[in-house]
Amino acid sequence: MRILILMAAMAAAWGQSRWAIEGDGSIVWNVERGSAHTDQIEMSGRRVSAIVTYGVRANGALTLTRQLVFPGLRTVPNDTHASLSYTFTDDSSPRVFVNGRPGRETVVRFRHRGMISIESSVGQVGLVRTLFPCVGQAAYVERLVFTNRAAKAATVEVESTEHLVRTLATRGVTGEYLIAATASGGVKTLGPNETAEFAVVFAAREAGRAAAAVNAAQEEKLRRARVDEFLDKLKLETPDPVLNTAFAFAKIRAAESIYETKGGLMHGPGGGAYYAAIWANDQAEYANPFFPFLGDATANESAVNAYRHFARYMNPEFKPIPSSIVAEGTDFWNGAGDRGDMAMIAYGASRFALAYGERKTAEELWPLISWCLEYCRRKVTAEGVVASDSDELEGRFPAGKANLSTSSLYYDALRSAALLGRELGKPAGEYEAQARSLAAAMERYFGANVQGFDTYRYYDGNTALRAWICVPLTMGIFERKAGTIAALFSPALWTADGVATQSGEKTFWDRATLYALRGALAAGETERAMDFLKRYSARRLLGDHVPYPVEAWPEGNQRHLSAESALYCRIYTEGLFGMRPTGLRSFTVSPRLPAGWARMKLADVHAFGNVFDVVVTRAGEGVQVDVVREGKMVSSQKAAAGEAVGVKL
Repeated sequence: MRILILMAAMAAAWGQSRWAIEGDGSIVWNVERGSAHTDQIEMSGRRVSAIVTYGVRANGALTLTRQLVFPGLRTVPNDTHASLSYTFTDDSSPRVFVNGRPGRETVVRFRHRGMISIESSVGQVGLVRTLFPCVGQAAYVERLVFTNRAAKAATVEVESTEHLVRTLATRGVTGEYLIAATASGGVKTLGPNETAEFAVVFAAREAGRAAAAVNAAQEEKLRRARVDEFLDKLKLETPDPVLNTAFAFAKIRAAESIYETKGGLMHGPGGGAYYAAIWANDQAEYANPFFPFLGDATANESAVNAYRHFARYMNPEFKPIPSSIVAEGTDFWNGAGDRGDMAMIAYGASRFALAYGERKTAEELWPLISWCLEYCRRKVTAEGVVASDSDELEGRFPAGKANLSTSSLYYDALRSAALLGRELGKPAGEYEAQARSLAAAMERYFGANVQGFDTYRYYDGNTALRAWICVPLTMGIFERKAGTIAALFSPALWTADGVATQSGEKTFWDRATLYALRGALAAGETERAMDFLKRYSARRLLGDHVPYPVEAWPEGNQRHLSAESALYCRIYTEGLFGMRPTGLRSFTVSPRLPAGWARMKLADVHAFGNVFDVVVTRAGEGVQVDVVREGKMVSSQKAAAGEAVGVKL
């Protein structure tokens, strides 16, 4: 009875939707008077990231705060968190007057589609604010468009204001910085249905440099075009609009958070703290293996650049590569020791190289992959598993001397490296044997009954269920799938926000939930996984904190870190469709077509040096798997549910 009550409570929590999906693929929140609510979202360009807190007060008035981060303007000390940042509050918005009187703005609607649109009423005048980061400039823009909705003329005045901040020269790596919020105001008389435009530009620069000229209308076009680039590639088509839309939005957040730095293009987590830097988990393991499928040139370049930065730290003594390369590539952070970082890098680099499909790049990455695998081999314990100082949680929860996550990553890295080595003519046959030995050792060492479930202990001495018991499933280790999936989706671990980090704790990290959903689908637990995926997706896309997966809680207060969105997309590419690279021009598909679906499709997949569609159609008790390139059938095969189908392009 207690389990039923808990599940009912979670279902009720998941079912609350503040937002709705529109026909153009956007999501909207139609504001109800008297219902105060605020939320925040992060949006990024190459030289700025904006964390916008927006909402309404009980009287319908707008509240708007912008934390702007400029990764290329470095502060002292120049460490992980040294990106220039400044927060502009409500009073940074210029005052508005209609017909000579202060305008009382009442918010009607919010809209998201890679930008924020806020629709309001100011007397007889309608106001639409469009908020977005510039694509290439160190600036963020709020464009204001007023429309006279009455039959008589209206005068609109927006005050010209400037909020200028000068930082101390001693605080900046290159001296003094200027941060300004500038409203280009004026007075315009509007006839019926006539419009007037104004803009507020938030920008930063080094002292002595001229302020950049920012054309708000042109910058909006550039941002819309950039968002459309993300949305037009790798399209998910299923009967479920929530899943389709959540996938589309996750592509935006996954790939927009890439910054121009002295060290080249660097994908960064964001969150107000993590910019102009890379991590072995967020970038090498989570995001980079996804980018080839999306086919965004900037994202792929950032991935290759990340592996190049890690490769700089290879050494003949096999001392560990740092967990993070920070400060535009000029320094590193290794505060948690070896978190299993070499396993993360080898796993991500080998999967990326295969899916990217470019032999020259694969040859370049091979030394890094093989070095990391050798490092891991040297860390294999007498029990046959891989030792590491901690895991990606960096000591927040215990991980013992050898944890399940590190060994799982090493196992998959060995398998992928064996496939890549065969493609490149490298001596990689030993990797397959090492993978088999490791899998057997993992079963002996980690396999256990924990809290009544036949699953895994996370480390020697672990007696409480942990979220990362899901990792073996994502790597194709299914011996304990029944007990593991039962544990993950039980009230002992699953909460209204996904998998708890540890049974009995309230802390959650979305990355574990995203791994769990991908692993459950890969293991063939389709219906149960889809039920939880739909609930999770509705909560993240349409609930009270939207529209992307989040980092964690209570740490970070559910920031929209970028790589979590890449992990969300991988639920579909690797879980639902079961796509796994097997060569530079080949892959397998192990689709999990949910009951009630006649068809699902991934359109415009950019991987393996090609652009193609994967279409899965129900065929009796099994499925038909068609791969189409440029309108021509490349492969058409029937398969049993979950059966792997090989495709060569």
